[in-house]
Amino acid sequence: MADLKTKFETAAEEVQDLPERPDNDTLLEIYSLHKQANEGDVSGKRPGFTNFVGRAKYDAWAKLEGTSKKEAMQSYIDLVKRLKG
Repeated sequence: MADLKTKFETAAEEVQDLPERPDNDTLLEIYSLHKQANEGDVSGKRPGFTNFVGRAKYDAWAKLEGTSKKEAMQSYIDLVKRLKG
């Protein structure tokens, strides 16, 4: 797990230097995988309908409910690798 955590942290740094900005759906996937890997299942109340960004982030994270932190870390690493080209 320590090796996976190190790779995850490296990927989290690399995502800041991607060759081009990902589309919004990909950004939500990056966000939700990172949250799931660090915090586990979504918690708290879903943001109101006027908070479009907060609601989209919450919904993307909620879709990963039940995904283990380990699985989320590996998916995050794989996604960042694909985006780096």
